[in-house]
Amino acid sequence: MTNAASNPKSLKQKFSNAFWVANGVELLERLAYYAVFIVITLYLSNVWGFSDIEAGAISGVFSASLYLLPLFSGAYADKIGFRSAIILAFSLLSLGYAGLGILPTLLESAGLVEYDMTTTFNGLNESYLRWSIVPVMALIVLGGSFIKSVISGTVARETTSENRARGYSVFYMMVNIGAFTGKTVVDPLRKSMGDQGLVYLNFFSASMTLLALIAVILFYKSVKTEGQGKSFREIGQGLIRVLTNWKLLILILIISGFWLIQSQMYATMPKYVIRLIGEDASPGWYANVNPLIVFVMVNFVTSLMKKKKALSSMMIGMLIIPVSALVMSFGNQIDSPAILGLHPVAFMMILGIAMQAIAECFISPRFLEYFSLQSPKGEEGLYLGFSHLHSFFSYLLAFLMGGFLLDKYCPDPRLFSSAEAYAAATEHAHYIWYVFVGVGLLSALALFIYGKVTREKL
Repeated sequence: MTNAASNPKSLKQKFSNAFWVANGVELLERLAYYAVFIVITLYLSNVWGFSDIEAGAISGVFSASLYLLPLFSGAYADKIGFRSAIILAFSLLSLGYAGLGILPTLLESAGLVEYDMTTTFNGLNESYLRWSIVPVMALIVLGGSFIKSVISGTVARETTSENRARGYSVFYMMVNIGAFTGKTVVDPLRKSMGDQGLVYLNFFSASMTLLALIAVILFYKSVKTEGQGKSFREIGQGLIRVLTNWKLLILILIISGFWLIQSQMYATMPKYVIRLIGEDASPGWYANVNPLIVFVMVNFVTSLMKKKKALSSMMIGMLIIPVSALVMSFGNQIDSPAILGLHPVAFMMILGIAMQAIAECFISPRFLEYFSLQSPKGEEGLYLGFSHLHSFFSYLLAFLMGGFLLDKYCPDPRLFSSAEAYAAATEHAHYIWYVFVGVGLLSALALFIYGKVTREKL
């Protein structure tokens, strides 16, 4: 038997302790994030009293900021060191998630609201105090922005050109294990405790990020400290270089089309399925199809495409994504009580989410790998932070679009006096997904043109 230490192939595949610790805490962070994020619009509406459009706008700005700031926090993380940046990140996240749980209980104690299966508003929905959620959410945004750049930056630093694609595949597996686990918590809490469960959910997320903080303090050590101690002038010069890299910026804008559609799993899907199916709908479980399939498929897809250019892999994913949105639209049009024991809306939603997951396997790991290969030594945090800018554009639009589309085609049933009136109002609910079919087709065409213009091999 050949010893791993004498086997060059084994050496190429071996990852450092810092790599595994970073990926482990990424799992915990994603677990915390997705537990809250999958029901963020429900939380804002049912717990705080915001309308669909208001909840969509707040969620969109929250999500977009989470993906804009990594550009700057990533550059700063290069300066202060990844370990210090991760400790700061998880400290802020723990405070933020705890705040999302504590603040509503304080407002309840003040008599402005009563939480039970269904929330009773005693003035909170009309009070300026409901905007007190904004600074608390800002803590999560700031903490999360460091995570986005530093964890993916750690993968870049702790891998080589030979094992980087596999490293990002492992990273993406951890992301999706966390996402799957986090979402499993949601539906049991919501169904057993109603709106009150949406409040308590935040304490679960706070405990996960606190656990991650402890793990980083105890175990995260790395000898890769390129860029640490650089001046603010050097940081500024790096920011200018990356922001004027038009080739990368255009690719980010194109890939934003994929994330605009994928993010409807959070912006639109939970309210959509609950309103069309009823309170028995399980949006958390439907959404869990995504991380489950990514976990199962991402290594296979990465291996399948390892000899292909990153852009070729991304193109396959971009061709799948508009079809997924079209599939989602079918649920509201099928005149059948059930498909394989599921409501047609639920069945077609699950199928569409599954297709999105497969598309994600082709796109996301290779996209991160592509950016890591463009980053100079000591600027991994900056470049990987820059790579997340696609979600700034997509989430900002996604939640705003989701709020308006829900309001127009699938409004809140509490606004209607009869089931007949509501059925008439939601007759064309599937039009929502036609919008995203168009977005997907345009994005796929744009990526094809990009490959031709830049002469990148497709």
